[in-house]
Amino acid sequence: MADEKILWDAEFNEKVTTYWLLSGALVLTITVFGIVLVPIWFLIGIPLTRRYLKTYRCTLTNRSLKVARGLFVRMEKTVPLDRITDLGLVQGPIMRFFGIEALSIETAGQSSQGALVSLAGIKQGRKFRDAVLKQRDLVVGSQEDRAPSVASDAGLTGTPAGKDEQLLNEIHQTLLRIERQLAKPGA
Repeated sequence: MADEKILWDAEFNEKVTTYWLLSGALVLTITVFGIVLVPIWFLIGIPLTRRYLKTYRCTLTNRSLKVARGLFVRMEKTVPLDRITDLGLVQGPIMRFFGIEALSIETAGQSSQGALVSLAGIKQGRKFRDAVLKQRDLVVGSQEDRAPSVASDAGLTGTPAGKDEQLLNEIHQTLLRIERQLAKPGA
């Protein structure tokens, strides 16, 4: 969109390619038949992981988080900041050794278990996560400022306790009328 401004274009740590290589080799080693494929994996894996890393993009704008990746199958997602419920950082022992961490993005209304998007190797991952969460809070806060609240619509902002009791009594009376209407035969 024309009114979106890029706040942070994430950079990725090249050590993540070594992590991917070792992870692939570990999986091949665990499977008995895969042991013979480990040398082949390293021959094709080095250029493959480097090319894959070049496809990684993660951009924080003033309204969304844009993520893209993929070598053979390209995946691009634009996640509105107000839909983000959590940004997690994962760092296993091998990742800690290489000084990398994975950022996982979870959103409201997410239909599957786990993260919507997970990106390994973002440089300054904690600072990036904090910047996204801070911008999300700004976006959500500005939406709440624009949205009329029930309390202000009812005239409750800064009202004494007596007004609150009066409103609660009115709500109670309305609920009783609704119950009576529902209790009538044919309702």
